[in-house]
Amino acid sequence: MDVGGNGGGLIVNNKQRAMLPNKSRGEFVRNQRKDSEGFSESPDLEFEYADTDKWAVELSELYSYTEAPEFVLNRKCFEEDFRTHVSEKKWTELDAAQHKAHAMRLLDGLEVIAREKRLKVARAILYMAQGAFAECSSEAEVQHWMRYNIFLLLEVGTFSALVELLNMEIDNSAACSSAVRKPAISLADSTDLRVLLNIMYLMVETIQQDDPADPPEWRATRETFKTELGSPLYNNEPISVMLFGMVTKFCSGHAPHFPMKKVLLLLWKSILFTLGGFEQLQNIKVHKRQELSLPPLPEDSIRVIRSMRAASPPASASDLLEQQQKRARREHKSLIKQDNLDAFNEKDPYKSDDPREDEDDNDDNDNSLEAEPFPLERDEVMPPPIPHPPTERVSFPKGLPWAPKVREKDIENFLESSRSKFIGYTLGNDTDTVVGLPRPIHESIRTLKQHKYISIAEIQISKEEEFQKTPLSGGEEDVDMCSTELLYQGILPSLPQYMIALLKILLAAAPTSKAKTDSINILADVLPEEMPTTVLQSMKLGVDVNRHKEIIVKAISAILLLLLKHFKLNHIYQFEYMAQHLVFANCIPLILKFFNQNIMSYITAKNSISVLDFPHCVVHELPELTAESLEAGDNNQFCWRNLFSCINLLRILNKLTKWKHSRTMMLVVFKSAPILKRALKVKQAMMQLYVLKLLKVQTKYLGRQWRKSNMKTMSAIYQKVRHRLNDDWAYGNADLDARPWDFQAEECALRANIERFNSRRYDKNQSNPDFLPVDNCLQSVLGQRVDLPEDFQMNYDLWLEREVFSKPISWEELLQ
Repeated sequence: MDVGGNGGGLIVNNKQRAMLPNKSRGEFVRNQRKDSEGFSESPDLEFEYADTDKWAVELSELYSYTEAPEFVLNRKCFEEDFRTHVSEKKWTELDAAQHKAHAMRLLDGLEVIAREKRLKVARAILYMAQGAFAECSSEAEVQHWMRYNIFLLLEVGTFSALVELLNMEIDNSAACSSAVRKPAISLADSTDLRVLLNIMYLMVETIQQDDPADPPEWRATRETFKTELGSPLYNNEPISVMLFGMVTKFCSGHAPHFPMKKVLLLLWKSILFTLGGFEQLQNIKVHKRQELSLPPLPEDSIRVIRSMRAASPPASASDLLEQQQKRARREHKSLIKQDNLDAFNEKDPYKSDDPREDEDDNDDNDNSLEAEPFPLERDEVMPPPIPHPPTERVSFPKGLPWAPKVREKDIENFLESSRSKFIGYTLGNDTDTVVGLPRPIHESIRTLKQHKYISIAEIQISKEEEFQKTPLSGGEEDVDMCSTELLYQGILPSLPQYMIALLKILLAAAPTSKAKTDSINILADVLPEEMPTTVLQSMKLGVDVNRHKEIIVKAISAILLLLLKHFKLNHIYQFEYMAQHLVFANCIPLILKFFNQNIMSYITAKNSISVLDFPHCVVHELPELTAESLEAGDNNQFCWRNLFSCINLLRILNKLTKWKHSRTMMLVVFKSAPILKRALKVKQAMMQLYVLKLLKVQTKYLGRQWRKSNMKTMSAIYQKVRHRLNDDWAYGNADLDARPWDFQAEECALRANIERFNSRRYDKNQSNPDFLPVDNCLQSVLGQRVDLPEDFQMNYDLWLEREVFSKPISWEELLQ
């Protein structure tokens, strides 16, 4: 099934189309189709997926608009201290030695006992981290001084001092108990925490930005800081573990004043900086495959996805009905030749016979689904098939984006079914013996083996099985103590609680969630002390609250995806442990609930006021805000963070369900197909790819009628998603691995494997008693002092009578 015919009620004969230049043929077809259907297609979203948004945007999202007055307060605290201790000069006029001396003086001020004085010093340091904006005339200048000041603060040891202060604030029981008793929590309750988290976030976010113009000492500082951040140097645990602890404490209700957006943003950026983003993940994957002597990856997935073009969304039922009515009216006006009708009846309506025509239509790389000729949309009567020489068929289809893959298990299943069919016996896991099988089967096996893909996970599973089988002779496992491994060891004891906490906050921040009395309050760091009194203030707060929730969703989705991907590369059972706890915490229905909304309106939401964003708001004069300007929002085609969040959540859903039949059936049971199909309306190639992947895995369970009425979606899956050569996803044949009674057993077996892995590698105290060294020396065994319980000593005579004197001893048997 190839995309590239001319459908949609368009009558264009081949001569007319052949007269068009190559580039304009596809455009001509699309324009004709738009005119015939009476609507204009929405353009592709010019979105480039990356680890983060632009640096300026990531800085601005740290602050809520309610915090704007604090910029002036920070400046005031800095200038008071600066004038007292330094001079009347400006900060930007001092030399490097003076800068360092003042930074160290401020650092000493963080150690004073008085909370008010300490907060003033912290605000002065925050003003430095914000780029001493009062002395700058442009945003670029602010960003320049931010980088300079932050590297200076890191050099004098500010980050370690901030971690200690943050620990103090986390353990501040007075603040926690005060917040718990308050009926309404506002910004004022989290002032100290917010100032500390702001400085830490600005430091992590700025230092991880790699600028080619950075001096060598900054590069060395960056690498050192990256190592320290991922190592258990701060409080004997990585910084991420401490932040996870804050998340669970907040969700348990013991610390409702924690500024959760800032905690999550700092947690995300810490994980991103210490473990690496998607480019680094690809490099780690390539390096690991080389170490394991596996063949290189068939393609670079990041490049393939970036080169994809979006497909037009499938028509809704109302669109199809409208097209049918139009067609019925037009049929009265046109006469159709009988011989062409006969040709139409003989022809497969889902295939285009002329590959050259298909290539012409797609010359401009437009992968539009609308180009597929479907009977519901066809006005043109198709001409008889035109024969072509076989040489032309070699290059058809023009090229699928992904190389097909085959698992070892797929080859085994194919051989077993072939042997059962042709010979009547099976050989287990033997994939080499082909005696007695017909020649076409030999060729099939050769083709399957050509495309066999061995994943890193398969090697890790087989090694783990060896360690479990031979715990003594297998030797010690060489564990690479990288940042991912250190983080996993840190979060392992409380990982289930961390996952539940993140999903609770995600649920509270989702736009589809209704406010409930028992849900957690995530707005503690956005609501002002005094609620708005005018319409304009209410509108501004409404925008701020929605933006706040969107940023939380963005941070959580990125955290979960990064952890899943890094754990999967580090060891498959680390990934499976986290994934299983996400599934147990109802992550799958939660993500489906998130997508069960008008996804286009979510992606195009305008919940931002650009003139109030940092650093714009501290450099430029603020214009007067009006209700009209707030309603209009910015001029962006879409909201980057919301599209980023949607793609991340789809990728998480794919990670959780891939090769897991029980979880795939959860998608079917929760009726995810119509929800996911609506998400295809977003014309962004990467998002569509992950939606199509989720639809592909459940297609065989959705029934023939669904497949028949969703042929455009089926065609898009064929064109965009990787092919598994033995996978009959499109035909609905029963899958041997998908028997419903095996679902629970599948999860239980996986859980048992995970527990065995965790206890073998990490639980040193609970080692198997059968494998512990045994003391065989009689003297040392009898010489050990055994403390008997007090009640035993009191009833010793009774015990002797019952266990020794009253029981006959057969000395003959004992001697034998």
